[in-house]
Amino acid sequence: MSMEPASSQGPAASSRAVGGEGVLSLLAAARADADRTVDLRRRLHRHPEVGLHLPRTQATVLEELAALPVEVTVGTSTSSVVGVLRGARPGPTYLLRADMDALPVHEDTGLPFASEVPGAMHACGHDLHVAMLLGAARLLAERRDALAGQVVLMLQPGEEGFHGARYMLEEGLLDAVPEAPVSGAFALHVFSTQPSGVVSVRPGPMMAAADHWMVTVQGRGGHASMPHAAADPVPVAAEIVLALQSMVTRRAPVFDPAVLTVAHLTAGSTDNVIPDSAFMEGTIRTLSAERRADMVGGVRRVATHVAAAHGLQVEFEHREGYPVTVNDAGVAETVRATAAALLGSERSVLAREPLMGAEDFAYVLQHVPGAMAFLGACPPGSDPATVAGNHSNLVVFDEAVLPDGVALHAAMALGALA
Repeated sequence: MSMEPASSQGPAASSRAVGGEGVLSLLAAARADADRTVDLRRRLHRHPEVGLHLPRTQATVLEELAALPVEVTVGTSTSSVVGVLRGARPGPTYLLRADMDALPVHEDTGLPFASEVPGAMHACGHDLHVAMLLGAARLLAERRDALAGQVVLMLQPGEEGFHGARYMLEEGLLDAVPEAPVSGAFALHVFSTQPSGVVSVRPGPMMAAADHWMVTVQGRGGHASMPHAAADPVPVAAEIVLALQSMVTRRAPVFDPAVLTVAHLTAGSTDNVIPDSAFMEGTIRTLSAERRADMVGGVRRVATHVAAAHGLQVEFEHREGYPVTVNDAGVAETVRATAAALLGSERSVLAREPLMGAEDFAYVLQHVPGAMAFLGACPPGSDPATVAGNHSNLVVFDEAVLPDGVALHAAMALGALA
């Protein structure tokens, strides 16, 4: 499927920022409701769940939605939740998304509401995402008379490598309102390493595609004192690592970049035995379909032929990860303008470059025009350049940004359906 930006036609692409007075009232309402949003975030943080099946998290979300005029369905293959909030008048359907899953990380923050689940932690801010989206749902429910259309609330498990969004799409997410399929979408992601309360967005690629590769070099074991009588895979593996780094610098154009990292290398068991194999694996991050295919093919080619030069063979395996997260240019500009009206122009910035992390919201953006934006949540008194980042066992997020995110979600939906 093409990784170019989705078409700019349709209601989502032409959505407009809610006027200054309107967004300020949303922000005031979100701040007035902040205690409830913070409480929900902390309840979720204490009980993180990993993967596609999040029964406790799902139950908490369903309890929150039960108090709202929202039509709710749950997933059959995962613990997903889809809520439909219908406006007073017919119109298009706009999607707001939050991911719900945690990471297999043991929390060491010492927070009073730290994870109570050993080996699991909301280290990427998904607890904030859920709390913000449900806060926005409350604001939108109070303003149904201003909506011409429907808001779909997408609460998904399995973003951290489990393709949760893809499962939801396969179960009919975009047709949650059959008479008006989803025509636009918005998602917000917090980052501790960005200044608190600053929203950043850009048109085109916002986050990278991710691919996982594995190479096993097949040799012939023997005594370490007699390498001539064996076929040593270790120096061959080392040569492959260096050759892969050269491949990136010589093949990837600077304006269509690629990141190739060898993250795991293992061979042997002791000092006097030449092993019969060496194993390595890593990741590829790219911003276009063409570069993605070129890099995957390049790893296979380099590993195969370097090994062949030494009379050895390799086994190559590739696992396709998330595609490029591509923001629609029109929607990205709407996000920028809405955030500026909401928070002030100094807190709404154009991201200079994509983030080479990956996101499964990319699957949604392959089907409808929309955008993902980042919300800085660096804790007070910390330097974004040195603070513990997302996925760290020490990461802490500034809860003061929760009302900002609540209001921005609500403003994007109101702007699309006004």
